[in-house]
Parts: sequence; structure tokens; C-alpha cells
Amino acid sequence: MKRFSTIADLEEVQGPLHLAMGVFDGVHLGHQAVIGMAVEGARRSGGVAGVLTFEPHPIQILAPGQAPRRILVSWEHKERLLASFGVTVLLVLRFDETMARQSAEEFGERLFSVAALRQVVAGEDWKFGRERRGTMDLLRGLGEPHGVEVTAVPAVMLKGERISSTRLRQVLRDGNLQAASEMLGRSYTVMGTVVRGEQLGRKLGTPTANIMLGDEQLPPDGVYVVTATIGEGKETHRGVANLGVRPTVNGERRLLEVHLLDFEGDLYETGVEVCFGLRLRPEKKFKSQEELREQIRRDLKEARQLFKESKAGI
Repeated sequence: MKRFSTIADLEEVQGPLHLAMGVFDGVHLGHQAVIGMAVEGARRSGGVAGVLTFEPHPIQILAPGQAPRRILVSWEHKERLLASFGVTVLLVLRFDETMARQSAEEFGERLFSVAALRQVVAGEDWKFGRERRGTMDLLRGLGEPHGVEVTAVPAVMLKGERISSTRLRQVLRDGNLQAASEMLGRSYTVMGTVVRGEQLGRKLGTPTANIMLGDEQLPPDGVYVVTATIGEGKETHRGVANLGVRPTVNGERRLLEVHLLDFEGDLYETGVEVCFGLRLRPEKKFKSQEELREQIRRDLKEARQLFKESKAGI
């Protein structure tokens, strides 16, 4: 995937260019509908599908008090998802005070000056420009003289409610992974890199991979049945994960530790995508490490049985 940082950079693209616009935090089904329209347009024209998005989230500049404290997917995760949908061009515009003051007309004219641009796609209620005065109707009027099609995509509904990043964050906080998967159109996963820890899991007889995450919105602390895909999707292993602060060993930082069943190998500095299944139990402080060791054995036994019975929720 080619990544650019200014609209002018898009002149390098050999079109026709079909561009989906939005923040796409979470890349849920509503976002996928917008992205899919651009991908389909590119397929029909023999062109290129791209995504225009922003960093940081505009609300962090426009209304920092209302900004979500957690992201839904890391950038690495987002790029991998976009590539899987058929996106080959990614434009990430830095959203700052200068961009916030830019008028909708100025933004539109700059965008439509890109020679290869043939289609712009966004949600039907997408707003842009100073004081969010720009609408899809305005964008359509600006694009018409340049021969650029502007496509407004309706909201995607699930069980009578609109799918949104806000709603997705809430179900994750609640631990409702089934609802999260329905909104995402895929299993709920997080991506991170395996880093060296204190090797406490090894001392307890169950070596774990310590996953370095970003600032993602995670489900409640506890022990989960998981699968872990290593590297570029070449290997997937079953496992058990502990998400939390490890109170029995006086942990302080929230960590994601994954024990892969029947796996041997060195995963340090390797990227891993963890898919969450059933939550076996909440995190708990045990009286001793021996008591913790016995509970881990029970957790692993339960996880193996759930996988055997195809009831792991993955």
C-alpha cells in the first residue's frame, strides 16, 4: 500500500482514483460500506481504490473534551484491514488548527484538482471544512465541474440502530464481543508486537507472549480463550490469554499475555493478531503463586475442552 501525507502527493497516482473519505476508527461495517463503494468503483473503471483519513481524530482538535480516550484499531491494524478490502492508496492528512480553519470550499477545490480523481465516497452525513459547514451536497457541487462523481453512502443499521464507533466502544467496554463482531463483520481482534517481559509465566510453567498494544479500547480484564495469528497471517494457534494487571504478582501495568497451546518457539519482536473468544473468568488475586498455578491449569483444561467441542466462541 502506498501511503501519502498531502493531497498534492496524490498526483503520483496513476488513476482513475476512487477515494473513500472518513476517520474510519474501528473499520466497522458502516466504514466498510463506504470503502467498499470506492473499491467497487475502482474495479469497474480498472482504477485505484484509496482512502483519505485524518490523524489525529478531528474531534481531538475541535472538541478535545469529547474525544474518546481509546482508539479502536492501531494504525498497523487499520492498514492491514484496508489492504484486505482492496485499498492500495492511503492518504493520512494531519488534522491541526490550520486544517480546522480551512473552508469547505478550499478543501474541496484542492481535492478536486487531483488529475486522477474520478470518484469521492463518504457517509451521507459526513461534514468537513471550517465549522463543519461542508456537506455531501456541497461536495457534489464542487466535484461536478471537474467530472468527479460524489457518492453519499447511507448509514448501516444493525438491529434497528446505526452502527457507530461510539456504539462499538460501548459494547467492548461491556464485554459483549458477540455484538462487537456483528458490528465489525469479523471477529474482534487486536494487533501488537511480542516483547520481553518478566517471564513470570515461564516460572509458573505456562510461558506467555507479552503483547505490546497501543491505546486501544479493550474488553474487560479477565482470562479469555483466543487464537493468535503470527506474522503476516501464516500461522494461527489456539491459546489462552490474560488481560489485566496481574494482581497476584503485584502487577501495575495492564498487559495482554497469551499462552499458545502446544507451541514452542521464539516470538520476540514478532507481530501477533489476537482474536478474543469466550471469557473464562474475571481476573482475580490469588493467595499464592501455587494457587495461581493450579487455576491456570484449570483454565488451560477448560480451553482445550471448549476448542474440542467447538464452543470457544471464535
